[in-house]
Amino acid sequence: MSKNFELLSTDGRARRGRFHTVHGDIETPVFMNVGTAAAIKGGVNTMELRMIGCQVELSNTYHLHLRPGDDVIYRMGGIHKFMNWDRPVLTDSGGFQVFSLAKFRKITEAGVQFSSHIDGRKIFMGPEESMQIQSHLASTIAMAFDECVENPAPYDYCKKSMERTYRWLVRCRVEMNRLNADPATINRNQMLFGINQGGTYEDLRIEHMKMIAKVPCDGYAIGGLAVGEETEEMYRIIDAVEPNMPKDKPRYLMGVGTPCNILEAVHRGVDFFDCVMPSRNARHGNLFTWKGKMNLTNEQYTDDPRPIEEGCGCPACRNYSRGYIRHLIRAKENVGSNLAVVHNLYFYNDLMKKIREALDGGYFESFYQKYRNILGERLED
Repeated sequence: MSKNFELLSTDGRARRGRFHTVHGDIETPVFMNVGTAAAIKGGVNTMELRMIGCQVELSNTYHLHLRPGDDVIYRMGGIHKFMNWDRPVLTDSGGFQVFSLAKFRKITEAGVQFSSHIDGRKIFMGPEESMQIQSHLASTIAMAFDECVENPAPYDYCKKSMERTYRWLVRCRVEMNRLNADPATINRNQMLFGINQGGTYEDLRIEHMKMIAKVPCDGYAIGGLAVGEETEEMYRIIDAVEPNMPKDKPRYLMGVGTPCNILEAVHRGVDFFDCVMPSRNARHGNLFTWKGKMNLTNEQYTDDPRPIEEGCGCPACRNYSRGYIRHLIRAKENVGSNLAVVHNLYFYNDLMKKIREALDGGYFESFYQKYRNILGERLED
């Protein structure tokens, strides 16, 4: 397997890197903007994603398999052509739906039987099927098929689940090798990330990380966090797993999180992040700034002529007032949702850029100490 990840510098456990892919380099640490169904909720198009500095778009295997169908996207030339995006795309494996659709699934060694949340039809997905769907999508990075368990979960169940997730990873690796050798495959350079599981049990997490590190992957993720456990529990598990992760491969903390969560995880050695929070919160008027969080729907912003944040380079802040965007959100006008989402995604991408600059400049520790609490506070402005 080729050397795809360059570790450029470190500051304590924090890492500055560059990940080489067939669709371009990814500067790390990086936040991936979540477009579950090949679109960012809030009406953000790929031209806007480029404008706000998005490096990686993330889509979901399960949802695209249902609608419009991975076969449709394959016939359209893959997800990059389908959504007019020329930068890297990561596809989640469908494994999270094993957790989120718990009422509609049955797990066996072979895989998972789902009932579609759209029309109830039966769908089977195992490691091979997940790889085949992701190969059809032709994403840059495919995630291994895993089981995400609820926290807390019984120890014995977590142990059986993480052992099965390991066996599924081995099958994913074999199937991806086969698919990448097939002349009919659109992206024959598709990469595979393995996923660490084990609930909130340190010994299971460490054991599982050591197991999956033996399977040749292009990167490794920590999954099954931010699904019910306290924040300090999440940090405890990262601290346990990180020393056992390969140093020469990217580390991805799945589904996380707030700006403070990201800053803390970078401090602990994580490289990749994703979360629906910036777009989901924005649609309800909850916005992120360098001085803390603000709820734009509050009465105090009714006739506020200032931008969401002074000095912000996003299109919303360069062109519109707090009062106007507040009105649009409260009136349920789509353009208000769009402007708010664009601001939050710009903020997240700018946060990662400033983290990388701090690592490049050798002042990450002071940056971390300055912002670790501010970013989580409520803005009084």
